[in-house]
Amino acid sequence: MAEFDSGMRKSRDVESSDVKVPETAHQISQDSWLQIAFILTTGINSAYVLGYSGTVMVPLGWVGGSVGLVFAAALSLYANVLLAKIHELGGKRHIRYRDLAGHIYGKNAYALTWALQYINLFMINTGYIILAGQALKAMYVLFRDDHVMKLPYFIVIAGFVCALFAFGVPHLSALKIWLGFSNFFSIIYIVIAFILALNDGKKALPRDYSIPGSTATKIFSCIGGFANLFFSFNTGMLPEIQATVKQPVVGNMVKALVFQFTIGLVPMYAITLMGYWAYGNETSAYLLNNVSGPVWVKAVANISAFLQSVIALHIFASPMYEYLDTKFGPTKGGAFSPSRISFRVLVRGGYLTINTLVSALLPFLGDFMSLTGAFSTFPLTFILANHMYLMAKKHKLSIPQKSWHWLNITFFSVMSVAAGVSAVRLILADSKTYNIFADL
Repeated sequence: MAEFDSGMRKSRDVESSDVKVPETAHQISQDSWLQIAFILTTGINSAYVLGYSGTVMVPLGWVGGSVGLVFAAALSLYANVLLAKIHELGGKRHIRYRDLAGHIYGKNAYALTWALQYINLFMINTGYIILAGQALKAMYVLFRDDHVMKLPYFIVIAGFVCALFAFGVPHLSALKIWLGFSNFFSIIYIVIAFILALNDGKKALPRDYSIPGSTATKIFSCIGGFANLFFSFNTGMLPEIQATVKQPVVGNMVKALVFQFTIGLVPMYAITLMGYWAYGNETSAYLLNNVSGPVWVKAVANISAFLQSVIALHIFASPMYEYLDTKFGPTKGGAFSPSRISFRVLVRGGYLTINTLVSALLPFLGDFMSLTGAFSTFPLTFILANHMYLMAKKHKLSIPQKSWHWLNITFFSVMSVAAGVSAVRLILADSKTYNIFADL
């Protein structure tokens, strides 16, 4: 166990089941549970929260959305705690999701889990670049609504700034003070959006809270809304985050998760419900486009959303960075040696260039949230987590406990398929409505 508790490591292989697991070039076992809690809270209260009124509440309505927020949070906390409890399995710390799957199932599951996680994180990062671009465009429109600068241009600017940040922050543990800035920025745009939406709601005519669309559209939108719900609570990279926490790793991770799903949920719930109350089914996928108020106040909110998105993206890109640094990066020199900085510029810059291109091509944020929830969040956070826990603890679980886990596996498997169909349908519909490089 102690061999995993050093700081920076050279790349070499350690046997885990029949899968060779590389050690990491990044820092692990150095962070307090509170720092991990801030990482999780940064994710859950990222600029994505400005879209939940439109992408969760509008397709689900008051009853479905409100009940769904509580239901999805409870199931997400449960699934994440299960995963946290098997971080140390077989006498080893499994610092990556795919390592844990490989240890339990073998090589095929190792590769499949890595593919699912890569899709999940790539889609999340795509969403962050879209959000950052939307925030920049919204701020531009406040001062010059001349349509000269279009959304794809702002997405490119956002991708470039994200790349600059990635060059300067070598690994997840190095975020430290940036997590404080991230949560500060979150408070700014959430408080501003909440107050402006409250003022608009007080002055507005009666709102329409009915779920829009035909019967078929309502069904598919509802399924997509549920996928967005579960997407909003989960990272898809819990073992990688847990790898950075100090011993005792299980106890500290559970404390961080409890913080995330109690105190951390308050801002998210507040802005999601307030936005829907104020604008009904006219709520957009970026709440700051709905609110009215002083130009400078909205400008502050938008720039805060932009800066927070840059920091939050780094969290969800860190598993890919860790893989590239460990597999291909220089083994000599400090984190800021010329060779390592050059490597980050080349490799991380290339990765974010691809992300930025996809973001500019298809900037349909709500659709990507649904697709990500369907094809990766459900399998990684719920299906795999429950089944891996079953495999790890099968001799210690009673028949009712096993049945409960199988019920979870079955339910989320069905939800994953249904949400996938819904998301693809939504993307195809939006692709017909908008051209590529759309200026939304």
